[in-house]
Amino acid sequence: MEAVYELLQGRSARDLTMEMVAKRAKVGKPTLYKWWPTKGALILAMFAERIHNKRDPVEAATAEQTIRNRVRRLIGEFNGLFGKVMAGLIAEGQSEPAILKELYQEHMWPSRAAAIAELERGKADGEFHPDINSELLVDAIIGPIYFRLLLRSAPLTEEYGEALVDQVLLGLRSKSAGVG
Repeated sequence: MEAVYELLQGRSARDLTMEMVAKRAKVGKPTLYKWWPTKGALILAMFAERIHNKRDPVEAATAEQTIRNRVRRLIGEFNGLFGKVMAGLIAEGQSEPAILKELYQEHMWPSRAAAIAELERGKADGEFHPDINSELLVDAIIGPIYFRLLLRSAPLTEEYGEALVDQVLLGLRSKSAGVG
């Protein structure tokens, strides 16, 4: 795991090879393949152990602030090794569906489910209109962030994240919350 982590500091997942990892870790390639059948599987294992599982929970007094904190953290992470590895894993997953499936189920879905739960809390607390579809709302907020990560169409900045949340939430706040 340390060899993969170190090697990805200076290169993309696409440019990483099992041979490089074996040489850096001072093991034979057959040893790597014994535990990880593909480069994507090895990168995903490192991602789970060294990057994703080190994330702190995001909580705030209101559902909206929690969502804003999640967006801020995600953008910050996407501007570092986390984002580089995430983009690489998504790319690897295009030819290895099992990688994409595990990435989604084990790493992306739990974060998505927590964000949906926050929006549901906001609906229950009267913060958001009771008729919003929380799943679609999460997709509307997170989708553009992944779009910018993967296509690099524009910079991922904290300002962008704030403006995105402002725009998506425009008109969705409950009348009882005093806005909208």
